[in-house]
Amino acid sequence: MKLSKWSLIKVCLFIIIFIQACKSEKQAFDSLPYYNDASFTPHWISSDDPVLDTFHKVSPFNLKNQLGEIVNEKTFDNKIYVTDFFFTTCPGICPKMMDNMQNLQEVFADDKDFLLLSHSVTPERDTVEVLRKYADERGVVDSKWHLVTGDRREIYTMGRYQYFIEEDMGLERDPDEFLHTENFVLIDKRKYIRGIYNGLNQSSMKQLIEDVRILQREG
Repeated sequence: MKLSKWSLIKVCLFIIIFIQACKSEKQAFDSLPYYNDASFTPHWISSDDPVLDTFHKVSPFNLKNQLGEIVNEKTFDNKIYVTDFFFTTCPGICPKMMDNMQNLQEVFADDKDFLLLSHSVTPERDTVEVLRKYADERGVVDSKWHLVTGDRREIYTMGRYQYFIEEDMGLERDPDEFLHTENFVLIDKRKYIRGIYNGLNQSSMKQLIEDVRILQREG
């Protein structure tokens, strides 16, 4: 059966549209959005778009890790990292979160450009010595995973206003109100926020691993 000229044109147009749709879908899976505030509204932006010049980045900070070493924003220059907030005596969500952080440590063991950052939300109790013991018990690789302590106000400010770690940030909070969340946040090599994940959910953790690999391909 012969196609009319108009039918042939329609078929060609359909094929072109289908190919373009497939390309767009592939591009979506090959990139991650940027996040600018606590609403975690995704912004799909090219990495060289000038709008990123005024986009939210993680600000400088100054803390100490389980070795007593200073950990600051320079520690993560040109590194992809995942961050969370925990405390060593937590009997509830923290052990599972730490298990999942340990899994990330194993999955990306050979990637020197991938790090983990866990903040203690009870820094007055979680001293360097306490973190050292906890790190040893958890099999923490010191060069890969920083457990940090320091000024409580700085840690809480980082969690709420730099990483937007809490999902209910629309609520007014006392600065000293306890910070406790299962969320993990993914930061790229330029210190932009690229994802938030439930640190207790295996599907969410699988997605986090895939998203890290997308950032690795970004270079």
